[in-house]
Amino acid sequence: MITILVIITTLLTPITTNTSSLPWNILSNDNFAGKLTTASSSVESAATDFGHITKIFPSAVLNPSSVQDITDLIKLSFDSQSSFPLAARGHGHSHRGQAAAKDGVVVNMRSMVNRDRGIKVSRTGLYADVDSAWLWIEVLNKTLELGLTPVSWTDYLYLTVGGTLSNGGISGQTFRYGPQISNVLEMDVITGKGEIATCSKDMNSDLFYAALGGLGQFGIITRARIKLELAPKKAKWLRFLYTDFSEFTRDQERLISETNGPHFLEGSVMLDHGPPDNWRSTYYPPSEHMRIVSMVKQHRVIYCLEVVKYYDETSQHSVNEEMEELSDSLNYERGFVYEKDVTYMDFLNRLFPPEYDSTKSRFSAL
Repeated sequence: MITILVIITTLLTPITTNTSSLPWNILSNDNFAGKLTTASSSVESAATDFGHITKIFPSAVLNPSSVQDITDLIKLSFDSQSSFPLAARGHGHSHRGQAAAKDGVVVNMRSMVNRDRGIKVSRTGLYADVDSAWLWIEVLNKTLELGLTPVSWTDYLYLTVGGTLSNGGISGQTFRYGPQISNVLEMDVITGKGEIATCSKDMNSDLFYAALGGLGQFGIITRARIKLELAPKKAKWLRFLYTDFSEFTRDQERLISETNGPHFLEGSVMLDHGPPDNWRSTYYPPSEHMRIVSMVKQHRVIYCLEVVKYYDETSQHSVNEEMEELSDSLNYERGFVYEKDVTYMDFLNRLFPPEYDSTKSRFSAL
């Protein structure tokens, strides 16, 4: 009973923010009027992330309406006798407080999203200029309107452009196209002095390569020019199940090395933890679940090789033949191959519906 009362008391205790580490006049600064908040709801939201393991409370949250708001804040910290921590937060999918700013200011990048601007697509140049606060799913929707698409993705598309470019951005396309940070032509970055710099491999290259995958330690990315290509229409999506790890890795390495191999390739592990009730099970026909569960229980661990080839109307026949030949050449457990034909959009967005359902019940705070 005492334990329960302590927990309830803790949950009901109002959050108090410590603003002593901030300049005394920051909250009254006209540049941040209506944008810088110490409201408990905002601070609480900024203190947590997707992992929901750590809580690191900032003193305040900035909801910028423009890049200038961020530069003003960074300049204020840089020019202060005692600088304060700053962290850019996109869609909150970092872990272990990587986007936290203890007793500092968290910058809510998503507050800058403007539906009337933010993504400009060049069909002739095959690139998109994207404000970093936009989600990759929003970029995909916009580019597909013109029949174009970025070439490298993360598995989950509801992440900000600036967030993944500050980390790396990897998925099953990485072996072929490189991570997302290898498919950026140019960026605008706010430096630690509050200066805005445009950079590329040929201009301010040190900043360009430092900011890409730099975990936000070398500046805040505000715009990125993303490389595009013509978008395919469909995806032939196969999964092969293995019980032999050596055969599994040998096949995966061979497919990686092929010149005209798959467009997407990922391997995963399935453990003996009961029915395949995670997001991966939505792929398999319900009639196959018990067969798969039986094989997992028998071997304790099995391996899944996921192979995808993109195509359109003109290449459908040749892709069918290629995938048949590929299937015949692999050393998976015969009888345990599964195939789907889906739209390109549905394949890239494959993680959204299952996570959305679980989010409503388990992660309603996100």
